[in-house]
This record gives sequence, structure tokens and C-alpha cells, in this order.
Amino acid sequence: MTFFYALGYPVGALAVSVMSPMAVLVFRFGLAAAILAAWAALAKVSWPTGRTLVHVLISGLLAQGLLFTCLYVALMHGAPAVLGAVIISMNPVVTAVLAAMFLNEGLTWTRVGALVLGVVAVLASCAARLIAVGGVDPAVLLILVSLFSVAAGGVYQQKFCSGVDFRATAALQNGACILPVVALAAVMPWTVSDPWKAAGAVAAVVLLNAVLSMTLYVRGINEYGAAAVAMLFAVIPAVAGVLSWVMLGQRPDIGIAAGLAIGAAACWLNAKSQRSVTPPTASIMRANSPATSGPAG
Repeated sequence: MTFFYALGYPVGALAVSVMSPMAVLVFRFGLAAAILAAWAALAKVSWPTGRTLVHVLISGLLAQGLLFTCLYVALMHGAPAVLGAVIISMNPVVTAVLAAMFLNEGLTWTRVGALVLGVVAVLASCAARLIAVGGVDPAVLLILVSLFSVAAGGVYQQKFCSGVDFRATAALQNGACILPVVALAAVMPWTVSDPWKAAGAVAAVVLLNAVLSMTLYVRGINEYGAAAVAMLFAVIPAVAGVLSWVMLGQRPDIGIAAGLAIGAAACWLNAKSQRSVTPPTASIMRANSPATSGPAG
């Protein structure tokens, strides 16, 4: 998951450089939903209904719809791919706070320290851009919205959707995002500057990021919980930085390097705090989840 999630940043930046962001997302969510639905149908999984179905759709709008809509628009406005990776890598810290608030997971002083370091890491990674624009520009704000949406989506999925088969969840989460991005695409410019490059980039986004990475992400939350899966974001920025350097020539600056180092420290503190508490097993989480009251895969 780490490699394919990190690959999504430079590949997404490449896609929006030759095609308008909403057009990329229309293909991303539409094709991924079709592929994953076919996989779920072939596997003969049970599909959620009623309240559980609504919860799955909401988790998709948070963890994928709002996340990638804001991120792709930020990339279109010139935000470096690695900057997006660094900011969103604060997911473990934000997830820890949300898990403490809504999942009754302990928020120790160690986790509070991790949160403080996470904020410092975000400010360090944004320093050059903040100085250049004289404040917080829309691109940085959009990436911050992406950060909070992916954290909220993971916690929401763990709380309400952990009993649903991961293939059905992934298909429905992508499907839930189609109508919003189609509506946005209808009111925004639809441009394609290089059809062949756009086709290759979109294919990579759909197959490698939307299908492989996000399906592993969904399954990981079902099996291990949002906080545990979010810890993978500690290494995603470093991988994304190397891939962005190789693919896009975006050399990380000093601020982003500092953000990576401080963010790693924040994630280490968060992991240390988690190791001091025995996590609930997946079966216990599912037993306590409202999702078990409805049909599940």
C-alpha cells in the first residue's frame, strides 16, 4: 500500500498537468468503481443495505471524494506533489485525535506531543510556499482539507463499516464520489493538452492508486483499525519525494526535508504511545460496530 499510495502523488500531478482535475477524477472514480464492482460480483460478496450502506457511502465521500478533489485542484494550482504528501502524512496524528474523540482510544501525553510535532512538521513543509505568497494560499488550504477528510473517513469507516467486505466497500466508496465530481466537471473547464500522456497517466491513477492502493487501505482499516493503517503515512512522503524527483524533477527543499524529519518523529511518538496500549482485535471492533446490525460481507 505504501508504494502505490505514494505513487499516486506524482502520477496524479502528471495527470492534472495534461488534463483538468475534475476530468481525471471522473475517470478515476468511474473506472475504479466499475472494476471493483466486477471484482466484488465475481467474488459473490454480500453488499451492505440500509443504514450500513449510507455509512459506507459517507466514508467514501470523506476518505476519497473530498480528499482527492481538494488534492487534485491544489496540484493544478502548482502545489508540489511532495508537499501534498508531507501534509497528508500528518494523518496518523489527526487520526489519533479523532480516534480518541469518537472511538474511545486513549489520548496520552505522548500522543499530544506527537500532535504538536505534527503541526510543526506541516508548518515547516509549507514554509517556503507561505513566504512566497505572503500567507496561506488556497492550494495549501485545499491540502489541509484533504488531510482532515482522509483522517475522518478512516475513523468513520472503522466505527460504522468494519463489518462490510473490503471489495464492496471500495467499490461503493468510489461510486459515491462519481456524481459530485461529474457535477464539478460540468461547471469547470474540461481540457486535455496531451491525449496520449493523459491516457497513460489516468490508467496509472485508476489501476495503481484507485484500485490497488485504496483497496488495500480499505481492507487495512477493516482488519487493523484506522490508527494502525494511518501509521504507514510516516514513510509515504519519503517514497513520494523520491518518486516525484525521479518522475517530475521536483527536488524537495529544506522545509520539506525538515517536515519529513519532524513528521517521522511525530509518527514515532504516536507509534510508541500505541505500543503501550493493547489494541482491540478486529473481531472485537466488529462486534462493537453498528455495522454488524445490518447485512455485511
